[in-house]
Amino acid sequence: MTGQALQERIFTDTATQAGFDALALDIFRFQAAHCAPYRQYLDLLGVEPSGVVSVTEIPFLPVEFFKSRRIWSAPTDLHPEVVFTSSGTTGTETSRHEVASAELYNASFTRGFEHFYGSPSSWSIFALLPSYLERSGSSLVWMVERLQAQNSVSGGFYLYDHDKLTADLQKAAQNGQKILLIGVAFALLDYAEYLASRSLTLALPSDAVVMETGGMKGKRREVSRETIHEALCGAFGVKRVHSEYGMTELLSQAYSDGEGLFRCPPWMRVATRDLQSPLMPAETGTVGGVNVIDLANLWSCSFLEIQDRGVVYADGSFRVLGRIEGAQLRGCNMLVE
Repeated sequence: MTGQALQERIFTDTATQAGFDALALDIFRFQAAHCAPYRQYLDLLGVEPSGVVSVTEIPFLPVEFFKSRRIWSAPTDLHPEVVFTSSGTTGTETSRHEVASAELYNASFTRGFEHFYGSPSSWSIFALLPSYLERSGSSLVWMVERLQAQNSVSGGFYLYDHDKLTADLQKAAQNGQKILLIGVAFALLDYAEYLASRSLTLALPSDAVVMETGGMKGKRREVSRETIHEALCGAFGVKRVHSEYGMTELLSQAYSDGEGLFRCPPWMRVATRDLQSPLMPAETGTVGGVNVIDLANLWSCSFLEIQDRGVVYADGSFRVLGRIEGAQLRGCNMLVE
């Protein structure tokens, strides 16, 4: 089956578990044949793709391979339409995700947002993503820019301009607009401190969403998600803080509407592996290493072993509990419970 035929199934076949499993197996075989590093990894494990008959038998490629190898399942003579790079921290290697189809990424994050929040056109999206804007190659900035573009009434990126952000948020609230304030955790905390230092209170509407994308990126001391959310709820007058779980190596995102409990769109799944025996699955409800199936990663690799600890529940929801000890810190969503 061709890659294009597989791409056309990503947002249709995954409406059911059976459809997801069938497509995941087809994509696994496609990537095993066309992604050289993945095939080499399978060979090292002694896994013959034709012998894999269940999704639970599919091996997950360590996400670190994006730092040293070209993870590419598209034709070798095809050039990427966009290249995303991770932010990294001082002295660490960065990941490079070559995207063969920008259209597929756009469809994935748009449909994913719609799945949880409805049409992006109904939201005024205000973004505090300074560390991402100050470099090139951010998949998060790409996503937020295009979600914002679907509503031209208000919103935008504010870098460090807290005065303008405050004025624009208050104006949007007065005009009855649906408000989404999205930001990396340290930037949202900086803004909360700005408001407190001026004794300002944001009168956000009851349906306003404040969403953190995780991480301090070396800007602040790492603290628990609970502590951060408590501070943000107090500063912005919301009952709970939403979260986004995504990264450079993935073309789909999971979302939480509070308390760090994430859910995936239909074409994405999260599982956990045994921390002592990484090729073995962890039991449902127990702490393990995070494995992600992202079928939107069709042209790279859809089966990734992530260096995060987490818990997956029977309904497919999950929590991220921080980085596995000894793993390099990730810029996006490296909060500790």
